[in-house]
Amino acid sequence: MRSNNFVPCLLLLVSIQLYTQEIPEVDQDRLEDTIYMLAKHGMMENGETNRVAFSDADLQGRAYIISLMQVSGLEVSVDFAGNIIGKRKGRNSSMKPIGFGSHIDMVPNGGNYDGCVGSLAAIEVIRTLNEAGIKTEHPLEVFIFSNEEGGVMGSRALVGELKEDALGVVNSTGYSMREGINRLGGNADRIPEVERPEGSLAAFLELHIEQGGILDKEGLDIGVVEGIVGINWWDVRVSGFANHAGTTPMDLRKDALLAAAKFIIVVNEETLKVKGNQVGTVGRISALPGAPNVIPGEVQMSLEIRDLSSEKMDRLFKAMKMRAEAIEREMGVAFSFSPIDANPSPALTDPEIRKIIAEAAGELGLSTKNMQSGAGHDAQDMSRITPVGMIFVPSVNGISHSPKEYTSPEDMANGANVLLRAILKIDESW
Repeated sequence: MRSNNFVPCLLLLVSIQLYTQEIPEVDQDRLEDTIYMLAKHGMMENGETNRVAFSDADLQGRAYIISLMQVSGLEVSVDFAGNIIGKRKGRNSSMKPIGFGSHIDMVPNGGNYDGCVGSLAAIEVIRTLNEAGIKTEHPLEVFIFSNEEGGVMGSRALVGELKEDALGVVNSTGYSMREGINRLGGNADRIPEVERPEGSLAAFLELHIEQGGILDKEGLDIGVVEGIVGINWWDVRVSGFANHAGTTPMDLRKDALLAAAKFIIVVNEETLKVKGNQVGTVGRISALPGAPNVIPGEVQMSLEIRDLSSEKMDRLFKAMKMRAEAIEREMGVAFSFSPIDANPSPALTDPEIRKIIAEAAGELGLSTKNMQSGAGHDAQDMSRITPVGMIFVPSVNGISHSPKEYTSPEDMANGANVLLRAILKIDESW
C-alpha cells in the first residue's frame, strides 16, 4: 500500500532538485565584446565616445541594442517615451513581470560604462537563460530607458512623472525633449499612455557601476544599494552693490562675491556638522558685472544637497539659509534661493531584495558592502510603482562621467551573475 507521505516527499524531492540545479554564469567575453561594440556608436577620432540622448550616435546605439535584444529572442518594442522594452514570456502569464535594465545614453564626453553595463548585462542574462534552457515562472522585461542623463526622462514617463513643461527643455544636441522623443521613435503627444500603474511589476533591478571609489578603494566586489539619495537644487542669487574697485574703501563695500565665498564655506561647514553621508555642493558660480576694476554687485550660483533623508536635507538647507541671513546683516547684501525641480525624493530599495542580492553574491564567493547611491538612477523612479533593488560594481579610481571611466570585465561579469541569480531567486520566491 502506498504511503500517505508519498506526495509530500515527492514535492520535497522536486523542490530540492530545483534548488540544487546548477545556475549558469554569463559569458564574460561576450559581455565585454558588447560593451566595445556599443562604444563604437559615437566614437570620435580620438577614440572617445560621445553618445548624448537624441544624437545620431544615440540612434545608432539604440539600433544596436534592439538588434541584440531581437537576437536574444526578446519581443522588442519602443514605447511613446522612447524606452526600448524587451519581453520574455514566463511559464505563468498571469504573474507580474520582473523588470531589469538601465540606459545607454551618455553625458557629453562621458564614459562607456555608465548605464551601458547594466543594459548589456540585462541582455546577457537573457542570453544565458536561453542557452541554459531556463524558463522562469514570471515574464521578464528588459528596460533600456531613454535620456536618463537628461533628467531620467524615460523612467519618469513610465511612472507618470514626466511633466508637460519638461518637454520643451533643449539638450546639447539642439533638440527639445519633445523633438527628441519623436526622433527616438516615440510620440510626445501620447506620453500619458506610457504610465504603468503601481504594482504592475513584481520587482525592478538595476545593475550599475558605482560611479564612486568606495568599492575600488576597499577591494570589494559588489555594492548592495540601500537607497538612492534625494537631490535638492536651488538657484542662489546674492545681491550687493557694484562700485568702483579703486575708489571704494574696503569697509564700505557690499561685495556680492565675497558674501558668496563666505556662503560656500557655510555649505561645507554645515554639511560636515551632521553625521552621515550627506553632501552639499556649490558647482556653478558667476559674478557680475565681471570686470577686474568693479566690485561684484551680483552673484548667481547653484546649491545642491543630497541625502537619503528628506528631513535631513530640509534641516541642512534651513541651517545654511539661517547663516546666509547672518551674512546679509554683516555685509549689507541680500540672498535669494529659488528651488529647481531635480529629484527631491530619496528612494529606499526593498529590504528583501537587498537580502536576495547579498545572498546571490555570497553564493558566488563575492564580497559585499551595503551602501547608498549618491547619483540618481532610473531605479529611483521605478520605486514609485514596484519594489526595487540595485547592484553596484566597482569603478576604477572612482572615475565616472569621464572618458577615463572603467570597470573591469571580471567585475562586470560578477555583477551580471549576481543579477542573474537575484532574478531567479525573486522568480522562485515572489
